[in-house]
Amino acid sequence: MQVTTKAIVLSSIKYGDTSLIVRAYTLSDGLKSYLLKGVLASRKGKLKSAYFQPLTQLELVANHKNKGTLESIREAKVYYPYQTLHTDISKNSMTLFLAEMLGNSIYEEEPNKGLFHFLEASMQWLDTHQEIFNFHLFFLLDLTKYLGFYPDTSYAHEAYFDLLEGEFTKMPSLHPNLTDKNLEYFKQFLGINFDGIHTIKMNKIDRQELLKSLVLYYELHLQGFRRPKSLAVLNEVFR
Repeated sequence: MQVTTKAIVLSSIKYGDTSLIVRAYTLSDGLKSYLLKGVLASRKGKLKSAYFQPLTQLELVANHKNKGTLESIREAKVYYPYQTLHTDISKNSMTLFLAEMLGNSIYEEEPNKGLFHFLEASMQWLDTHQEIFNFHLFFLLDLTKYLGFYPDTSYAHEAYFDLLEGEFTKMPSLHPNLTDKNLEYFKQFLGINFDGIHTIKMNKIDRQELLKSLVLYYELHLQGFRRPKSLAVLNEVFR
């Protein structure tokens, strides 16, 4: 079936000498994988390899057989051209990290318009703002709303947060917990929006500690989740 849909690129891997396998999150069908034959060899075709950088926002004309096999793309065009996301070193490092996190977190081949629009709006916000040092922390926490394990804030005044149960507790559990300064920063990210992230003042060590806790939160709640390799690069850039 031929479909026209918006899509956000999660990853592209070279296949053979001239082809790419692209994973993208589509508005119409959720996660899809495409085989782009010969795209690296052709300069005159409708598909250009530069379109398939991580988190690029595309409009696709694609053939979806929906049989669990690799699909094909007939046409692609960038519908939101980023101004800074792939050229600013800080934003580019963050983009690579978040694309890897998304690729390790999203598996459903079914549409979720709320999730798609969250990804779309978030990346456009990142592209157009400069105070972005806390962006990835808020993004990962807010993303859990769409993945099904957003923290239960019923007892947010308590002194511990149980990462496995996803709730605040009065006493530490046997599971991994957040407490002290790490917990206070965690609480500050709850209930704000992107425009408020610059008000949370953190140093690099506190930011890295909270990020490590958030990655562990994903590991505990998503079966088969793999720790992103780009995490080390991100920590180097945001020193």
